[in-house]
Amino acid sequence: MNEQRRQILQMLAEGKITADEAERLIDALQREQPESPLGAAPRPKPRPKHLRVVVSSADNFGGDGPGRVNVRVPLQLLRAGVRLTSLIPPQALTQVNAELNKSGVPIDLTQLKPQHIEELIEQLDDVTVDVDQPDAKVQVFCE
Repeated sequence: MNEQRRQILQMLAEGKITADEAERLIDALQREQPESPLGAAPRPKPRPKHLRVVVSSADNFGGDGPGRVNVRVPLQLLRAGVRLTSLIPPQALTQVNAELNKSGVPIDLTQLKPQHIEELIEQLDDVTVDVDQPDAKVQVFCE
């Protein structure tokens, strides 16, 4: 299986397949793997450490050649940000919420709790982002 996995990663690096296709192929390989021996506990899913956003476009976002943006944000930063909202005085929080709402971001920071971030992180495996350009692709996932 390691050789097959290496081949999939090589195809991904060469741009022959997308990250989504590579993930599906690796998942298929793992499903074909024989069941673990009796008594062996299944491995828990590792806790993700980063939020990754990858944007690629065949037209380099209006420039020459293909373009790509790859952003990797530590999830610990998001977790810390949620905890910091508890330090904002209630009056200031009301003003921040009002300004965010005026800017088109309808979020209530008083309702943001650490367990909500963990739920969000768990659901990021299924995020799909639609883009108006037919040759552009956006991927959001945790790793």
